[in-house]
Amino acid sequence: MTIALRVPEELSARVPVEQRGPGLDRDAVRLLVSRGTEVSHHGFRELPLLLRAGDLLIVNTSPTLAAAVDGWIGHARVVVHFSTRGDDERWAVELREPDGKGTTRARAGGPAGTVVRLPGGVRLALEEPVSGRGERLWWARVSGPGAAGLLREHGRPIRYSYTERDQPLSVYQTVFSLPSGDGSGSAEMPSAARPFTARLVAELVSRGVQFAPVTLHTGVASAEVHEPPYPERFVVSEVSARLINAARAGDGRVIAVGTTAVRAVESAAGTDGVVRARAGWTDLVVTPERGVRVVDGLLTGLHEPEASHLLMLEAVAGRAAVHRGYEEALRGLYLWHEFGDVHLVLPEEGAHVTHCSRNCG
Repeated sequence: MTIALRVPEELSARVPVEQRGPGLDRDAVRLLVSRGTEVSHHGFRELPLLLRAGDLLIVNTSPTLAAAVDGWIGHARVVVHFSTRGDDERWAVELREPDGKGTTRARAGGPAGTVVRLPGGVRLALEEPVSGRGERLWWARVSGPGAAGLLREHGRPIRYSYTERDQPLSVYQTVFSLPSGDGSGSAEMPSAARPFTARLVAELVSRGVQFAPVTLHTGVASAEVHEPPYPERFVVSEVSARLINAARAGDGRVIAVGTTAVRAVESAAGTDGVVRARAGWTDLVVTPERGVRVVDGLLTGLHEPEASHLLMLEAVAGRAAVHRGYEEALRGLYLWHEFGDVHLVLPEEGAHVTHCSRNCG
């Protein structure tokens, strides 16, 4: 998908909303709502008024990792972005160069056999590219007790040049995040859920909106490369599958909070649209051609126009709706990226919710 829109640099959210003024909480961001090509403007705190009893929100419980660690190759400084923990204890990593401003820029990956010195005497050995698509991500092995302790002691959240400064890890955790027993988590925050507060969740529950937790540990999405997502680990529990199927059987709308939640639940859905408990790895890429089987709506951040996430958004909403929404977001000076404003895509008013389109095969 190529939306011919340019996002001005000044529309990048440089700090979290709660740091922009006194008395602000995470839910003080703006909310753009699309119903087909009809667009309306709201504050995120109005979300309970935009949903209704019986609606179900699918939320990602993956915690955000302190996934950036400083290292050295010879005398050259590098920053290692730990992306995804493999089943064999290796990690998919991206090596980047410090840019002198507290963030990083892209660098060539590899070659195999490269050893990165990390804090505490830890060594990271690059073994092979993650895929044949390119050499940005490499499978690598960490010496010693493993990466979990290294990230806890020496890691910091990944951040890109559009942000103003480093933030504590707590800023990158959502209200839904749960610690993982094996040290797994997301290299980058599942940011669509960031505006939720405990108070807002309680209000939604009191109005009859339900929540179905899923887990998908998302890897790094390089700021310079708009690639389809790599395989990622996910879990959809039996309880959540039942909740989702019950909502679909009734009059409720199934709304995913973030593209990671879409990827998880669509990976657990059969061609009949029924969600079943599943856990493992998913290489699913949701496109307009593939369509969606479960999700009626999507709450998501504002992504760069070339990002593969927009293919998923188009699969849910249609190209005309996405184009119209992004035009309105630019016109309304909405803020982009993980600390920015959010976009809620709902079925058109009066439209019958059909949970399996002609693309469900």
